[in-house]
Amino acid sequence: MKTSFIATGDSFITRHVAEEGYDGFEELKALISRHDVRFANLEMTFHRSEGYPAASSGGTWAMTDPSMLDDMLRYGFNLFNTANNHSGDYGQGGVSATIRHVEERGMTFAGTGNTLQEASAACYLETPNARVALIGLTSSLDPAAIAGGQGSTVGGRPGLNPLRFRTVHHVNAEHFEMVKDLARVTKANAKEDYSIKTGYSLPYPEGTFPLGKLNFALTDGPEWNETIPDKRDMKRTLDEIAEAKRQADVVLVSVHSHEMPGDDPAVCCEFLETFAHECIDAGATAIIGHGPHVLRGIELYHGGVIFYSLGNFIFQTETVAKQPFDAFYGKGLPQETKVGAYMDMRSKNGTRGYAVQEDIWRAVAASWELEDGKLTGVTLYPITLGQHERRSVKGIPKLSRDRATLEHLARLSEPYGTKIEIEDGVGRIVLP
Repeated sequence: MKTSFIATGDSFITRHVAEEGYDGFEELKALISRHDVRFANLEMTFHRSEGYPAASSGGTWAMTDPSMLDDMLRYGFNLFNTANNHSGDYGQGGVSATIRHVEERGMTFAGTGNTLQEASAACYLETPNARVALIGLTSSLDPAAIAGGQGSTVGGRPGLNPLRFRTVHHVNAEHFEMVKDLARVTKANAKEDYSIKTGYSLPYPEGTFPLGKLNFALTDGPEWNETIPDKRDMKRTLDEIAEAKRQADVVLVSVHSHEMPGDDPAVCCEFLETFAHECIDAGATAIIGHGPHVLRGIELYHGGVIFYSLGNFIFQTETVAKQPFDAFYGKGLPQETKVGAYMDMRSKNGTRGYAVQEDIWRAVAASWELEDGKLTGVTLYPITLGQHERRSVKGIPKLSRDRATLEHLARLSEPYGTKIEIEDGVGRIVLP
C-alpha cells in the first residue's frame, strides 16, 4: 500500500489569501492537495490578544488572527506542528488560546499542549492507506515557554514540547587554565561555587570546568565544540515514538531548530543530527526540520529521510498587525510608533537583515512516498517568496522551478552523501 507525503517549512502568516487566490496559488494548492499527508509548521500564535506578551519573544512577537488558520487550510494542509520559538510569545494564555482555535477547526497538530504530557504526545492522522503519527518539538525556545507536567497534586502548565541540549567546549590545557583565570577574575561561578560549598550541588567532575553557563572540558587532542541532546527530552521522545509505532503505521517527527555551530545558518548542530538519527533508529520514517529560515541539507539514514530544514513557506513578518510595549521600548521608540514604521526602522528600510539575504526567500516543498513502509521516492519542488516584491505581497509562496535553489540544496546535501538529480524544475533524490 502506498502513502504520499508533502512537507513545507515555516509559515509566518499575517495576511489572508485573496478570495480569488493569487497568481500561482491554484498550482501550489493542487500540488499539496494530491498528497495523503500534507504538513506545515505554524510559526505563529493564533488568537486575539488572549494571552499576555511574554518578557522575551522569538524575535517578533508572533500573533495573528485565528481566521488565518482557515487560509492555511485553503492550501490543503492537514497536519501541523505548533512547537517553535514563537509558541510562548504570548505566554501560557497564548498557547492555550492557539490550541483552542486550532481544535475548533478540527486540525490535527502536535508540539504544544496544556500540560507536558499533552505537548509531547503524538497526534494521529487517518489517511486511506495508513494511520500517520506526528510528534512535534523545538530546540529553539525561551525556558518560560516549556510545558509543565501534570503532577499528582499540582496541575500542569501550557507550553511547548522541548528539545534541550548541552554544549561542551573541549579545549587544550592552555585554554583550560584561561577559563579558570576568567572565572576567578569575573566571579562567574560564584553562585554555583556557593551551591557546592553548601552541599546542594556536586563538585565539578574532574577535567571539566564551567564559566557561568558555558561548559569546558580538558582535552589532549584537537579542540572542538560538542552539542548533546538532553537525556530527558531524548528519552521522552523515543518513548513516544515507541508508543506511536504501536498505534500507527507511520511515525513522523517535526523539529524546529535555529541553532548553528558557527555563523552559517545552513549548517546544523551535532545534537540535531544525533537526535534525528536516534528517532529514525527508534522507528520514525521521516524527520521534518524547520526553523533557521534557510534550507539545510537532506540525509538518507537507515531507510528514513531527514530534512534538516525546508526553509520558509509563508514569510510575512513585516505585516504583523501588533507588537507589544517591549518591542518599541527595546528599540528606544515611542509607544505611539506604528508597526510599519517599526519594521522600516528595524530593517533600515529594507537594507539589512532578512530583507537582503537571498537564501531566506527560497525554499522547497518536499514530497515522498512510502510503499509497505519503504521509502520509494523523494521529490523536491522549489518555492520562491518574492524577496524583491513590495511589502504588501512579499512572503507569498509560489512554485518557482528555480534550478539555482535545487543546486544550492544539492550542495548542502553532499556532506550527507545525498545526491539530487535536477530535471524540469524539480529535484529527485537518488535512493540507494
